[in-house]
Amino acid sequence: MLADEMQEQDRVAEDMRLVNSVCAENHMLNTVFRNPEVKASKKVAIVSDIFGAHVCKTTMAFIQFVAQKKRSVNLKGISAAYLDLYRESRGIVLSQITTAQPVDEETRALATKVIADYTHKQVELVAKTDPKIIGGMAMEFDNTMYDARISTYLMKLRHAFGENVYESKL
Repeated sequence: MLADEMQEQDRVAEDMRLVNSVCAENHMLNTVFRNPEVKASKKVAIVSDIFGAHVCKTTMAFIQFVAQKKRSVNLKGISAAYLDLYRESRGIVLSQITTAQPVDEETRALATKVIADYTHKQVELVAKTDPKIIGGMAMEFDNTMYDARISTYLMKLRHAFGENVYESKL
């Protein structure tokens, strides 16, 4: 990769995180990217205006190349794929912890340590909140999910009480 040759892997990875989050959060930008009526040169100008002051020259050249080749609609997926390759090359595992309340630093550090001990890799932890889980937590990493949500336990209890375990002795 060009970023490897120029020793800019970390900077390009940060830029790709920015590109990914902007593409994920901006519906209007995605609509413009999907619109075949908007010319590639206009899309190049749009990505230059949006990202020009925030990303390095290597990333900017790549984003402009993607827009010129009429692949800007795939920019979110391309940035996500780059981040996956970056994490793989650095021995980093992307993990997610979901709780009912925001995660404090102590819990974040403990979850990071547990996942690092299990996977023997560095951990990039993303914390999310979801009030529907009532309490407990769910951790996902390396296609593994540890589910300690109270809502899951309640569902299992509801299922267990739904079965008729009584047998008549008559």
